[in-house]
Amino acid sequence: MNHKINLKALLSARGRTLEQRLALFAWLNLGIVESLEKRLLTPQDAISIFFNGDNCLFVRRTLKEENAEEIMSRGVQLVDLFEALPAKRAHQEFQKELKRMRSLSLNILEQKRLAA
Repeated sequence: MNHKINLKALLSARGRTLEQRLALFAWLNLGIVESLEKRLLTPQDAISIFFNGDNCLFVRRTLKEENAEEIMSRGVQLVDLFEALPAKRAHQEFQKELKRMRSLSLNILEQKRLAA
């Protein structure tokens, strides 16, 4: 896969509030997590498409939200699990990471819902 998602271009659309940007980020991440779970994306693809350096910097500098930063940090490290651990253990840790990333995304959406 070679279709990079540019978070800066996507989320910086004129008139979007920070809350709207965070909600869209969370929804996008849920889609990436689902795609990883269904094996529609490999961890390498996910890093190229979404969890890349440009997007990590955008999240850190612009969104400035703890859950969003943690999601990006976890996403960047997904490939490392398969390089550092035996296959069975790597798969177990991979599933735990995806579960945590989903939870963080849902936390963002819940916070935004309660703030409205």
